[in-house]
Amino acid sequence: MSAVSLIPTEASAQSFDVQPFDAPLGAEIIGLDLTRPLSDADFARVHRAHLDHALLVFRDQRITPEQQIAFSRRFGPLQIHVLKQFLLADHPEIFIISNIIENGQPVGLGDAGKFWHSDLSYKEFPSLGSMLLAQELPEEGGDTLFASQQLAYETLPAELRQAIEGKRAAHSYTARYADEVFTGVRRPTLTEAQLAEVKAVVHPVVRTHPETGRKGLFVNENFTTHILDLPEDESRQILAELYAHSAKPEFIYRHHWQPHDMVFWDNRALIHLATGCPSHLRRRMHRTTIQGDVPF
Repeated sequence: MSAVSLIPTEASAQSFDVQPFDAPLGAEIIGLDLTRPLSDADFARVHRAHLDHALLVFRDQRITPEQQIAFSRRFGPLQIHVLKQFLLADHPEIFIISNIIENGQPVGLGDAGKFWHSDLSYKEFPSLGSMLLAQELPEEGGDTLFASQQLAYETLPAELRQAIEGKRAAHSYTARYADEVFTGVRRPTLTEAQLAEVKAVVHPVVRTHPETGRKGLFVNENFTTHILDLPEDESRQILAELYAHSAKPEFIYRHHWQPHDMVFWDNRALIHLATGCPSHLRRRMHRTTIQGDVPF
């Protein structure tokens, strides 16, 4: 599925630059104002940059929830997270990621992203990409790491590449759901209805990017449970080797958040990891998630 501008617009063109990072992936979009409608030509440039660099950083975007949702929808339909209690009031397309407690209750998911993962790999239609907008940042910590799974695949040792040729793996939202990944932070118990939304799925261990044709690993330590048609110990060993290889420093871009950053990454090409921050420092992010294709 190619991204298509769903909003016909006669918006005036904006002058902006795409500045690649000195990193294995990523680029900064300089001079674009997302409070203004994007012309189709400008949208096409952003879309191309996203495919070329897998991650885009838009600085100082003081946009409303409606504007974040509208921009996200230019790339495809949006997905609603299973944890409904952490959806923004009146805007269920926005999932709140936060360690803030108000009136004794968390306002968002406090331990999101502590294991390497690709967003919603546990769904039949995993995410095309995620847009994460900084609302409130801690004074220290809070960085996010992103690793290219296409570079990881392309540099796999021949024996390991042969071992996963044609293989498929199971993904489950509940694989590590109960793990205490940040001290004292426990996730809410899922209801039967929520569990029904996140039944395990099977995807190729190596997926082909539907828009670029580039191959990349598509397993992750957060949601992948096992490789099909292999003995349990062999599956576990191969996955451990893939996880170790997939997060090597030479594949990683580290994002140091600045106020009002919005980061848009390609879940078909990258995995990411939240590094965490001191629990007494407030952090709040708003995420929209764009639906992708069935991996092949």
